[in-house]
Amino acid sequence: MDRSSELAGFLRSRRARITPDRAGLAEDGRARRVPGLRRDEVARLAGVSTEYYTRLEQGRAGTPSPEVVEAIARTLQLDPAEREHLTDLLVRPTPARRTPSAPQRVRPGLYLMLQTLEHVPAFILGRRTDVLAANHLAREVLTDFDALPVPQRNLARYYLLDPDARDRVGDWAQIAAETVAMLRLEAGRHPHDRRLADLVGELTLRSPEFTTWWNDHRVLRRTHGTKHYHHPVVGDLHFAYESFQPSGDPDQILCVYNAEPGSATAEALRLLSSWTAPGPRTPSQPADTQ
Repeated sequence: MDRSSELAGFLRSRRARITPDRAGLAEDGRARRVPGLRRDEVARLAGVSTEYYTRLEQGRAGTPSPEVVEAIARTLQLDPAEREHLTDLLVRPTPARRTPSAPQRVRPGLYLMLQTLEHVPAFILGRRTDVLAANHLAREVLTDFDALPVPQRNLARYYLLDPDARDRVGDWAQIAAETVAMLRLEAGRHPHDRRLADLVGELTLRSPEFTTWWNDHRVLRRTHGTKHYHHPVVGDLHFAYESFQPSGDPDQILCVYNAEPGSATAEALRLLSSWTAPGPRTPSQPADTQ
């Protein structure tokens, strides 16, 4: 990923969505050739010179102070994920944090936690939305990640490239676009990740929608929300999902799809579990992945 072009695209897209009125500026009567704020308006609101902000947006201003980063984030009304992404793009990365090299392995304690979640779908995501481990119900509700080659066990690949996902995932376009936004956040954190670059290239070539969503420069961190799936056997399933980042490992997330006790979804999961119960090996064994 070219950090200068990524920074320029991100800042342009963020200031394009902020109208002068939303920023608290009075209209000055000048015709606007582009939507949103002009560079000089962002600079004025952030308390820096227009020349400096222009060089910053073009990736030619070096590393700004935390105060400048905060001022720009505040001016552009960035949410926490966007602030994190801006910091990743403006602050020179350290190789230890930004260039993944060691294979990812699920911590034994985290894997044990996954084993205890028998009645709801749950899985562990690693870098690039790689699916590192999944329990039985997650493989039934989404797809059987265990049946895929290890390099293809990836949530973004499933949503964007598996034809069955479009029928199974409710609000498919929204979920797929949000997953692309999560990959954008990953790209800022790990700009030299070759496997991430390969995944983006594959999705660009094979998914008709990917390029449009990628060029939006939207970033998103997985936290919580709702999901709707349509299972071919038990029908519609409605979940409230929660994502947990284990302490000490920012590159792994435990995702749990909760069902309201006594709900139709809870009953459907009970039936699905009884009909498709596996042998002793309930969760997928975590596989090493780069």
